[in-house]
Amino acid sequence: MASIICGSLAFDTIMNFEGRFAEQILPDQLHILNVSFLVPALRRDFGGCAGNIAFALQQLGGTALPMATVGTDGASYLDRLQQLGISTEFVRTVDGTYTAQAMIITDHDNNQINGFHPGAMEQAYLTRIVARDDVKIGIIAPDGRDAMWQHAEQFAAAKIPFVFDPGQQLPRFDSQELRTLLDQASWVTVNDYEGKMLSDRTGWNCAEISRRVQGLIVTLGADGCEVWVQGSKTHIAPVKAQAVVDPTGCGDAFRGALLFGLERGWSLQRCATLGNHLGSLKIAQRGPQNYTVDLKLLGL
Repeated sequence: MASIICGSLAFDTIMNFEGRFAEQILPDQLHILNVSFLVPALRRDFGGCAGNIAFALQQLGGTALPMATVGTDGASYLDRLQQLGISTEFVRTVDGTYTAQAMIITDHDNNQINGFHPGAMEQAYLTRIVARDDVKIGIIAPDGRDAMWQHAEQFAAAKIPFVFDPGQQLPRFDSQELRTLLDQASWVTVNDYEGKMLSDRTGWNCAEISRRVQGLIVTLGADGCEVWVQGSKTHIAPVKAQAVVDPTGCGDAFRGALLFGLERGWSLQRCATLGNHLGSLKIAQRGPQNYTVDLKLLGL
């Protein structure tokens, strides 16, 4: 069975700042902020939520169907997906646009400042979701706003359970829209910052959200994650990484593991444990799609 992964395909330009943002930004001068960070290290990687999640799922032995858009500069990304054995059936090229671009600066403490050009991603709504016998589950990761809204409706109409992962697109939806999206979803996953914003916007705390869906996961970075099911919280311990090199794509690695487990009917706690393992593998490598998975070590 396969998982439809709605989200972005993007080129990530990743830069490392050897200092700390906190030492360069004056809190009482934010209204006239004008800073420049020297970034001696720079690399360009294949990224975007759909690409990163698909990579993680494929590494685990799952079948990923990314549903995304690229621009006229996206041929190299299509070639990479095909070389990895990942289907490009639902990847559309939009003429006259660039593939989405993320510019990411990471400081010494692994804090990040991001700039994102959506490009072709804003046209992702052009591809529709329909019921298919080989599709068991889906995820709505950060994507064009219209695509996220319409794909949620289409998943629900096709009776395909899906994970709602609003990510950095969460502020683009108002309170009522977020409540509607949550009511359509089967599971929700956010990081701790997004979780607070989701609660503020909907007026529902984590316990209340978890009663409206089959489960809520709140990732906590180095502290592991919380799994909420029917109002009850379970803390899932982190997995210590061999090295902390680059956090870019750790959340997407976690979500690939989440899809893998959900498709197999695992408990949400077991899915989250595997997600923590994949996150620890990813953070030890630079770039979001440059780690390898030893299935035997993971007991798979």
